[in-house]
Parts: sequence; structure tokens; C-alpha cells
Amino acid sequence: MATTQKKTTAKKKPELTQQRVMTLYMEYVLEHGERPASVFKFCKDHGIEEGVFYNFFGSFQGIREAIWVAFFDNTIAVIHKNKEYATYPNREKMLSFFYTLFEVLTANRSYVLFALQEQKDSLKTLGQLRDLRLKVRSFAGDLIEQANDEKSSRLTKNPVSVFSEGAWLQTLFLLKYWMDDNSARFENTDVAIEKSVNAIFDVFNTTPLESVLDFGKFLFKENFSRSK
Repeated sequence: MATTQKKTTAKKKPELTQQRVMTLYMEYVLEHGERPASVFKFCKDHGIEEGVFYNFFGSFQGIREAIWVAFFDNTIAVIHKNKEYATYPNREKMLSFFYTLFEVLTANRSYVLFALQEQKDSLKTLGQLRDLRLKVRSFAGDLIEQANDEKSSRLTKNPVSVFSEGAWLQTLFLLKYWMDDNSARFENTDVAIEKSVNAIFDVFNTTPLESVLDFGKFLFKENFSRSK
């Protein structure tokens, strides 16, 4: 009598990629509330050969930095899906960038809060943002250079390094504001984005007073209401 055998197929593990390692790390810290004790332990828990891990990252610090770059790259990919983006004036491009960036961060808010609140030493915390800073400065620098190309007088051109660093400081301000924002759908962060971008671009156009005052009043109002 012939017998039939059921074929059992082993569940195939997902291909190990840099993105997969980042995802596993994010899931680990969110589930355990702390970093893995060591690369060895992390790899053992996930069935990864330690040597293979080092094909992608030299340390957990490398993962943390790469996660922020991934947030940025995802943001850029999303805004470029809009075919009209290329036709936007630079002010609208910057607004689109910040709105989309904080949508990406909101989708990963639990990890972002953990990563930025994990260490009390702010300098160590900012270390993981090093590559993100370079990306933001480059993005802002490109916008500034485009604006400078449209200006005929050298005197009215903006120094790229100064304003690209200003865009990074703006990112840090908005990041801190978003972390503390308790409004529904983080609507107050959207307001902060709009007012801060308008203020900066009014500085570009050498007519800053009204916009800067408007932004200043907004910050005063928000900080005052939170101190009650």
C-alpha cells in the first residue's frame, strides 16, 4: 500500500539586509526598553552570525546613525513622488520637506522618543544625528544655491554655510517641539513648521520683521501656556 508523505517546508527566514538589521534593532529596544547588551547577544537572539552583522554595521552606534539617515531618505523619496514638487518655489519645498519628515518620525515616534531620551548627556544623544545633520545641511544648501542663482547682485546672495546650518538648528528646534507636543495629530508642530519656515525665508528675502515677530509671539504663547 502506497503511503503519501506530506512535504514540510521550513519557513524561510527573511533575507538579511541592512534594513532588516535596523528593523530588528528598533524592535529590540522597543520591546526591552534598552539597548542589546552586546552584538554577540543581539546576533544570538536573532540567529545571525556575528561576522555577518559586521558586514552591515561596525557597532550599534552605526545602526542608530543609519536609522536617522533612513528617516531622511524615506522623506526625500516621499516628497519626490509628488510630480508637482519640482515646480514648487523653495519655500514650499522646505515646508513639504519638514511636513513629510515629521510624518515619518510620527510613524516611528516610540523609537524616536526612546533614542533621544535614552541618554541624559545631550552631546552623546546628538552623536547619532551626525549623518542626518549632513543630509539636512546638503538639502537646505541646494535650495539656498538655487535662490542665489536667481539673484543678480552678489550683495543680496545668502551665505550657503550659514543658512544651511540654520536649517539644521531649525530641525533640532522642531524635533524638540514635536517631542513635547501633546496636541491632536501634532497640529501645533505643523504650525511651528509653517511659522519657522516662513520666518527663515523672509530672512532670505531681507524682510524678516513681521514674520519673525509672528513666530516669536507663537513661541511665547506656547511656552507660556505650558508653564501654567
